[in-house]
Amino acid sequence: MGTNRLAGAASAYLRSAAHQPVEWHPWEADAFARAAAEDKPVLLDIGAVWCHWCHVMDAESYEDPALAELLNREFVCVKVDRDERPDVDARYQRAVQAIARQGGWPLTGFLTPDAQLFHGGTYFPPEPAPGRPSFREMLERVLAVWRGERGQVRAQAKALRHALAGHLDEAAPGELSDLVLADATHGILATADRAHGGFGSRPKFPHPATVEFLLHRWCDAPEPTLRAVIHEILDGMANGGFRDLLGGGFHRYSVDERWVIPHFEKMASDNAELLRVYARAAALFGRPAWTAVARETVRWIREVLADPDGAGGFGASQDADTGAGDDGDYFTWTREELAALLDADELAIALARFGIGSLGRMPHDPARNVLFTAATAATLAERFGGTQEEMERLLDGIDGKLRAAGARRTAPFVDRTRYAGWNAMLAGALLRAAPVLEDPWAREAGLAALARLRREQSRPDAVAHAAGGVAGLLDDPVQCAAAALDAFEVTGAAEWLGWAEALMDKVWSEHWDADRGGFFDTARGRDGEGLLAMPAKPLQDSPNASPNGVAGITLARLFEHTRDPRWRERHRALVAAFGGAAKELGLFASAYLLAADWLVHPATHLVITGPAGDSLADRLHRRALASFLPRRVVVRLTPGGAPDRLPPALAALAPAADQVRGIACAGDRCLAPTAEPEEWVARLRSLVPTRYLSE
Repeated sequence: MGTNRLAGAASAYLRSAAHQPVEWHPWEADAFARAAAEDKPVLLDIGAVWCHWCHVMDAESYEDPALAELLNREFVCVKVDRDERPDVDARYQRAVQAIARQGGWPLTGFLTPDAQLFHGGTYFPPEPAPGRPSFREMLERVLAVWRGERGQVRAQAKALRHALAGHLDEAAPGELSDLVLADATHGILATADRAHGGFGSRPKFPHPATVEFLLHRWCDAPEPTLRAVIHEILDGMANGGFRDLLGGGFHRYSVDERWVIPHFEKMASDNAELLRVYARAAALFGRPAWTAVARETVRWIREVLADPDGAGGFGASQDADTGAGDDGDYFTWTREELAALLDADELAIALARFGIGSLGRMPHDPARNVLFTAATAATLAERFGGTQEEMERLLDGIDGKLRAAGARRTAPFVDRTRYAGWNAMLAGALLRAAPVLEDPWAREAGLAALARLRREQSRPDAVAHAAGGVAGLLDDPVQCAAAALDAFEVTGAAEWLGWAEALMDKVWSEHWDADRGGFFDTARGRDGEGLLAMPAKPLQDSPNASPNGVAGITLARLFEHTRDPRWRERHRALVAAFGGAAKELGLFASAYLLAADWLVHPATHLVITGPAGDSLADRLHRRALASFLPRRVVVRLTPGGAPDRLPPALAALAPAADQVRGIACAGDRCLAPTAEPEEWVARLRSLVPTRYLSE
């Protein structure tokens, strides 16, 4: 079998289509020049290597020689990896949503030779289905319009482009206050599913930025409903099949409202954000179950995503499937498979614990079950006898047997591409989780990934999306700067603070909109075909935290670490640029709400003084890093450090950095310094509403 133009692509998703009979182009100027020369429409297919329905459409349509003959004769076909080109995906997703009222992958677009979209949809089946034409029927309809109604095609493309302009720029000026944040919080709580946890109905996405925002709000105003919603979503996600109970880590989203049946792909970005929020919530509320979830997520990152050559860094995703016709079989189990591995007593307990034969049955094959927590160890101990501790040991043994059997299965493909933004997100999450979990691997892996990212860049203030890939995307340098600040707080090494400053200065000069405010998602001056030329300023978390939201938080942290007024001025300008959208977007702009929270409320500074390498100072430092406090800033100040970078109240308390002390200040309120670890922990706990923690 021959190969097409995608055989040498850097993207694993594009290479997976190299054997197809379709004459694919990657996204490149040559494809559109060819379409213009041959007067053909462009078929745009956007997907991902982890995407189940992308695999389905590939097998059903793009590997069909008869359909490929039609495509090759009448269209110029372009295939895009949405992970490799998020700038292409973001714009054409919005354009297709305007037509089809839905988006997702695979995205199927029909473009003019100048890359303007005039029609599109998502998955098209090989045969007609209720409310959905077959792919061949759709192709023939598009060709008929292209040949006979070219004026209508141009008018549709122009109208879509015009409509899209208003959607891509999400800036809406407005002032933020505590009242606005409170209103946004109540709007978020109104969407909470109080029965099953999470927000809305089905399908359910995790919204980790929202949970983190609610953690901050609860610390500032400990309403019982806030705490309850936080607990319900974290417990719901942890106990459902949305979390891989055996392999660790989280799947993409849940197709049902109970978090039981997921879409099985696992993403680096999602797991980074979920690891961060579970570690922070565990630090705040002291819930061992959430600590265990964070620990198991780290295990999946270490075993599956971590670079196998040990050079540092992480892959991008783990596929949902192992091949054509598969739909999560690697992650699901039949009763017979369990019976072959467990003795009679273990089997009875496993069936009850995992809810075999109940909510987790796969719709396409009810014999297969997603494992979820249908019964706790305490409930099982009461039902089957023995103590809870004995039951927990028995459950650990069952899990061990199932993991060993799972290791003998063919695992889904892991995309080893090291995308900069996602690597930074994982690095930052590991650095944040390491002290909570007391996990030295997490700390070293986070630092190694960041060091490799920084080392591989062509310039100290630039970040490419991947090695040899596109540059000038907003999310990559913003996420790297955020993680660099995490590394600075963990190590105290000034080089990380310097890198964060250099990156954010470059972001300001190349992405800031001087007219309306906000950061563009691509640098000014980047050329591009079709909709790529349209400026976009994303505010919504979709589903990961928006780059403008993360940028706002990073600007705030830079000011708190440096006291340089330019960072405060830029932070204030960014928050003001989107202030008019805060209440309306609410749940979908939680990262931005966190950025606004940093502006409206004071930061909490934790300063540890003492010589470098001093064991007592290091112990105080680790305790500070393991705490959760709203708008927390950790500073390790050694002799010769720069106390002028501290707020005035703190600088007055930390003149002698050679003395070992822990100093905590929430805004202008500072607690008495201490060198006693137990007293330091007590002071840290006094800064959160501890009387409400166990309610």
